Amino acid sequence: MKNFPAPSEHQHLLDMSGPDQVWATAVDIVRRINPEFDFTPGRRAFKDVLNLFHGEYPGYCPIKTPYHNLHHTLDVFLCAIRLAHGVHLTVSPLNDRELTWIMMATLMHDIGYVQRLEEDFGSGAQHTLTHVARGIRFMQHYLLENDFPAGFAVPLELMMNSTNPAIEFNSINFPDARTRLLAQIVGSADIVGQMADRTYLEKLLFLYLEFKEAHFGNYVSLHDLLRQTHDFYKSTREKKLEGAFDGIFHKLSSHFREYAGVDRNLYLESIEKNIAYLDKVIQLDEKDYLAMLKRGGIIDKSQALVSARNTF
Repeated sequence: MKNFPAPSEHQHLLDMSGPDQVWATAVDIVRRINPEFDFTPGRRAFKDVLNLFHGEYPGYCPIKTPYHNLHHTLDVFLCAIRLAHGVHLTVSPLNDRELTWIMMATLMHDIGYVQRLEEDFGSGAQHTLTHVARGIRFMQHYLLENDFPAGFAVPLELMMNSTNPAIEFNSINFPDARTRLLAQIVGSADIVGQMADRTYLEKLLFLYLEFKEAHFGNYVSLHDLLRQTHDFYKSTREKKLEGAFDGIFHKLSSHFREYAGVDRNLYLESIEKNIAYLDKVIQLDEKDYLAMLKRGGIIDKSQALVSARNTF
């Protein structure tokens, strides 16, 4: 039987109160890599992505997908910064441009859910199957409009595609091992960052609503999605995290050891705790399992969305 930390022990390292705290933590970590790091391009992208989510970016609606929301993006962003630090310490030093690419790729990896003003229908979840390609197109236009260096577009596209479930990672034509390493960091953070969220199980209710809107997957009910999530984790860990991504997510332990004096992979521990609890939830009948998912008031929020959209 594994000994997991108490709910409050070290949890503050994963739980962030909002964008300001996430950014401040990212800055603190990156400055441990390079105290003279230039945050200008990363900070600009960070602010613009916040504006997109809030509906304050010219020509675009706010992002309304309930699962792939700002919190999800910030979770992935910060996990990627932590993992980059771990890789820098143990695998190979990362330079400033590579760190900026990691920032921008994670900030924009789900930006394809955003819709132009003339597309304002649904939540954006209808773009589930194409959201990465849409995000890449947005990124390419964004770089041109904001005079980013021409050399940013290709590596960012490859790194964003590492999060695309429709593409086999090993089929991506990387120009070199270095770009592949950066993509492994981004792809690993996308999986680990979201599954370590302490309300991950509750947020699967939101994901189910997105999948229903997109007519995606073969889930006959929310309970069915929860049940299949256990197998999803086992398969994803084996084939992606340990396989295609070469187990690089284990380098998070090196980050926490240097950053907080904690010689553990707190993300992995949180994921395993979520999955262990999920095992208990899916053993219950459908009339009982929702009582096990109480955090964040997410059940009430998801039921309100169902009523508003007349999903069922």
